[in-house]
Formats: sequence, structure tokens, C-alpha cells
Amino acid sequence: MIKNGEITVSEAKRILRHYWWILPVAVIGCGALGLAAALVLPKKYTSETLVLVDQPTVPTEFVKPVVTEDLNHRLASMQEQILSRTRLEPIVEKFGLYPKERKRRSIDDLVEKLRSAVVVKPMDSMPGTQNHSLPGFYVDVTFDNPQTAQQICTEITSMFMQQNTREREQQAVSTTSFLSGQLDEAKRKLDDQDQKLAVFKRQYLGSLPEEGQTNLNLLTGMNAQLEANVQALSRAQQDKTFNESLLTQQEATAAMVTPAVQSGGETPEQQLGALEDQLAALEARYTPEHPDVVKLRAQVEEFKKRMAAAPKAKENSGPTPKVDSFQVQQLRAKLRQDDVTIADLTKRQGQIQEQITQLQGRLQASPVVEQQLKEITRNYQTALDFYNDLLKKREQSAMATDLEHQQESEQFRVLDPPSLPDKPSFPKRSYFAGGGLAGGLGLALAIMYLIAFLDKSMHTEKDAEMSLNLPVLTTVPLLDVQPFDMKAEVLGGSLNAS
Repeated sequence: MIKNGEITVSEAKRILRHYWWILPVAVIGCGALGLAAALVLPKKYTSETLVLVDQPTVPTEFVKPVVTEDLNHRLASMQEQILSRTRLEPIVEKFGLYPKERKRRSIDDLVEKLRSAVVVKPMDSMPGTQNHSLPGFYVDVTFDNPQTAQQICTEITSMFMQQNTREREQQAVSTTSFLSGQLDEAKRKLDDQDQKLAVFKRQYLGSLPEEGQTNLNLLTGMNAQLEANVQALSRAQQDKTFNESLLTQQEATAAMVTPAVQSGGETPEQQLGALEDQLAALEARYTPEHPDVVKLRAQVEEFKKRMAAAPKAKENSGPTPKVDSFQVQQLRAKLRQDDVTIADLTKRQGQIQEQITQLQGRLQASPVVEQQLKEITRNYQTALDFYNDLLKKREQSAMATDLEHQQESEQFRVLDPPSLPDKPSFPKRSYFAGGGLAGGLGLALAIMYLIAFLDKSMHTEKDAEMSLNLPVLTTVPLLDVQPFDMKAEVLGGSLNAS
């Protein structure tokens, strides 16, 4: 008797002893039903293949791959694309799948049914390895025909491999094309900055920061030249003043001596001799190219020409023209030379002062020019660094693209071709039979528990106390009655009669 849903061990033994036959009947019956269901249900065959992910043959330290997306994400994206209606509908038409259902179901339903038959499972990494990338994946296709399942599995696997190769090549080409466009734009900006820098340097040539020390040295030299030129100009002016005073004295003396000369003084031949003596003295002291020697030689030649023309002049005209003395002519030549020297020194002084003003202006403008040059140079350097970085990335992307075209990068490789199943993957007889046996055992135990729960009879002292709420004084044990012999019964009757 069960109370409060609790069953004791003794009660369980009593039920099992009386109803033991329920257990084998339920187990055998349910097992037979499971086996029958496995034989009756439609068969499904699963074709499976393993696709491994081969790492690039060229180490990534030498050629960095363009595709850096995690393989799990790319595999999920490829799975969605391959199992889309656009990709599965041609497979349905190619293999003529579901011929009986075409009339009563739409193509979308057939594609959805095929999609549910394809399973993509990632392969687990080997325990203990540090590489956590996806080593590969399985492609399972379950269909009611083993040959069709194998064909569909082959088609799906081929689509995965083609999709992976196409996506990697497209991404590599797109990356290279994008970087090429950016590189052209960066080259144009770099050329603009280069042109601005060249124009700025031409505009401020001489005022650039690196020319500051040179300008300072030039300014120092120009100041020294200006000082020397001022001193030379001062000496030239003093010489001119002195020569002018000498010329005035010589002219005054010549004016006093002229009447004596006319009455019986030096003849032109004597004057020519004196000039030649002076020329010989100068040639002994100076070179023939010396200015004084050149001027005196010219005076001698001029005096000779005058002497040659003197007879004709005397015939044509009466009195002899006045001829200056050698000292007066020399002084006048020196005065002319002093005027030329003073003019040259004055001009040179103006040029030096102009150059000094220009150098001072360059030095004063140098800080402003340096600030502007820093800004232009910084922009140019930024453009140059950006261009070099893009150029390096473009070259790496081009190498990665070549690697993709040569299929030397990360590729999918079929390790096991799609299998041709010889046994159905559903239903499995062992699973159904085992499930039936387990179900029968559970059903038998449930029936036995239900019988025990519904049994209200008293079988033990505890059952009596629980039902009657009275103490039990004594119990009658179960008597084991043995069969007796007829002869003993007759003998006992005779004894009773006597």
C-alpha cells in the first residue's frame, strides 16, 4: 500500500514478485515496435566530406595577406551565400530533386528543404595547440538517395572552394585598386607640396634659415669692404685736393716764366728731351703698363706731333701756341685719374651699401621665412610620409594579389572526397531498438508503480496501522500448508473412533 506517493523496498519487491511478467512483455514489445519503426520509416543517407584549410606557402612575415578577416566569420558568410536561394535553386534543377513534391510545393519550399539537408560543421582544433584558427570544416548532406547525396555534397564543397578563391582574389584586387587610387591622389598632393616648396625657396633665395650664417659672414665682409672703400675714397679726395693745390702753384709759376721762355728760354726740343728723360725715369721705376708711364708716353707722342706740326703752323699763323710744362700736364693727368678713382670708389660704395641693406633685410626676414618654411616643409614631409606609406602598402597588396592569383595563399583543400554512404544515417536500427527497449523498461516500471499506487489492500502491520489508526496486537503468520497422506488420515480417524 502506497501513501503520499512513497513506495518502500518491500512493497516494490512484492509488486515485482507478483507482476514480474509485465517487465519482459513491455520491454520486448517496445523494442519490437522501435525496430519495426526503423524498418518502416523512410531512409536517409548522409554524405560527408572534410575540407582542410591550408596555410600560405609564403610566410606572412614576407608577404602580409590582404584578407585578415577571421576564417570563422568568412565561413559563416560563405555558408549564407552558398545556401541562398540563388545558389541552391540551380542545384535543385540540375539534379531534378524532389520530383514528387514539385507539383504541390513551391520552389522556395524545395530550396528550404534542401537547405535543411546541408550541414556545415567547423572542425575543432587539436587540444594543446596555440593556433586557435579554424583547421577545417565538414560538409554533410542528407538525402533519401546515397548517390544524390554524394553528388550534392560534391557540388556544395566545390562551391565553397570556388567561393573562397573568388572572394580572396576579389578582395585582393579591390584592395590593390583602392590603394593605387589613393597613391595617385597622394602623388598629386606631394607634387603640389613640392612645387610650393620650390616656389618658396626661389622667392626667398638668400633668406632661408640654412643661409643665415652665410648672410652674416657676407655682411661682415661687406662692412669691412665698405670701411676700406671709405678710407680709399677719403685718400683719393685728399690726393685730389693736394694735386689741385700743386696744379695751382705750377700754373702760377708757369705764368711768371712764360715771357722769359718766349724771349730766349727752353726750345721745344729741350722740352721734349725733358719729357723723354722723365719717361725714362718712370719706366725705370714702373712697368710699361703703369698708368703714369702710359700717360707720360702719350704726352711725349702728343708733344712730338705738335713739334712736327709747328713749322706748318708757323707758316700759317704767326705766334707759337702756348704749351704747358710737363709738371702741369702730369698734375692735370693725376687730377683726371683722381676724378676717375673717386667716381669708381663712390659707385662701389653705393653698391656695397646696397648689398649691406639687402643682407640686413634678409637677416631681419629670416625668422618669418623660417616659420613659413617650417610649415611648408612639415606639410611636404607629411605628404611624403603618407605617399611612402601608401606606396609600401600598395606593393605589399600587389604581392598578395599575385600570391592569390598563383593560389599560394590560404586555400581550401578536400582531404576526404564526399563519401558514398552504404548505410542509412536515419533511421538507425540500433538507436531505435535501444530506444524501444529503454521505453519498454520505463513503461513497465510506470505500470508497476501505477498498480502499486491503486492497490488499497493491507499487506503489512504498517499498512494496518495506517489504515485503521489502531495498534496491532498480534499478527497471524503465513502458514505453509503441506499436503497430507490418505493413510495417515484413515489412521487418525480410527484412533479417534476408539
